[in-house]
Amino acid sequence: MMSSAGHPTSSAPQPPLTSPSLSPAPTQTTGLDQPFQGAILTPSRWCAIMGGLSVAAILLALACLQLGTQYVGLGHIAQLFASLFFGLSGDKETLDTTGVILLQVRLPRIFLGFLVGVCLASVGVALQALLRNPLADPYVLGVSSGAALGVAVAVLFGIGTTLLALSALPLCGFLGGLLALLVIYRMAVIYDRLPIHSVLLAGVILNAIFSALIMFITSIMEPNRSFGMMAWLMGSLQAPAFPALAALSVYLFVGLVLLFKQVRVLNILALGEEPARSLGVETERAKRFIFLISALLTGAVVSVSGMIGFIGMVIPHAVRLVVGADHRLLLPASALVGGMFLMVADTIARTVFVPSEVPVGIITALAGGPFFVYLLVWRKDRLA
Repeated sequence: MMSSAGHPTSSAPQPPLTSPSLSPAPTQTTGLDQPFQGAILTPSRWCAIMGGLSVAAILLALACLQLGTQYVGLGHIAQLFASLFFGLSGDKETLDTTGVILLQVRLPRIFLGFLVGVCLASVGVALQALLRNPLADPYVLGVSSGAALGVAVAVLFGIGTTLLALSALPLCGFLGGLLALLVIYRMAVIYDRLPIHSVLLAGVILNAIFSALIMFITSIMEPNRSFGMMAWLMGSLQAPAFPALAALSVYLFVGLVLLFKQVRVLNILALGEEPARSLGVETERAKRFIFLISALLTGAVVSVSGMIGFIGMVIPHAVRLVVGADHRLLLPASALVGGMFLMVADTIARTVFVPSEVPVGIITALAGGPFFVYLLVWRKDRLA
């Protein structure tokens, strides 16, 4: 049942829990207060959209693989992979050169960019549903700033060596993000409850404090360290060594699986806390769990990629305009679009201004900022 204003009421039936076609509303919208309006979600529609996005991601990855300081054609790429997987022979010198460029430089970087984009967009979707705020973003929580502060402290004290095959800097960044999470939680929790507005306020306050501390530390560093720190803060996708990249991939994959398992809960929480409680959801427990997973994913991503903004905020908006607000489709679709967006942004960052390389965070801001202004100014009726 919908109110006269189109908002779901507490006595409304629960389409996302009981019906196979979960979004019966006649019009599509992006409003978080109307979470189930949009086209009907059927298995065939889900498969068509996700299949199309998966194909697009593969084609984009191939295109990004070809571009760089030296162009590598599809023929050489096919020869390399045929040699690797099927043992087919070819020009050894060409295969060696192509192998170094693709396997040691571009492929790890493209994979890392896709993974970081997937995580940032997924966390953005979860936080917007959890906080019922269309401006919610992984950085709003202040966890990203906490991770950046951890790296800044490590650089200040010269901690840059490897530790158990893992770089010490990402590890320090992760610990900084984890510490920020604990501080936010202690600041926000009131009488054993976790009010959403307190989480948001605590995140904004800590974000400002951490940012000031990062700027202070950067200002007292030696010039060469300060320059490197500033470049990292603006976003960098220099892929770590394969063992560290594999370990990071496993960690992020597990986090994403746990987050994706919450799609039904996210659908219910987007209705509001009272309706969610009336539907039998333990809202406080669900909020803590989603908040914890989102914060840990954000901290891990920021520790290796720096501060890459706008993906967690803009991508969910853009995808919601197309696929609707049912999180069973919105979450995986936003993840794929976020991964593709960062792959393309990083390719632009490393190719357009050769031999210089622009921090990828600048590219995402330049692309995401105007799009968000477009949404606010010209599509405000759909965002309302």
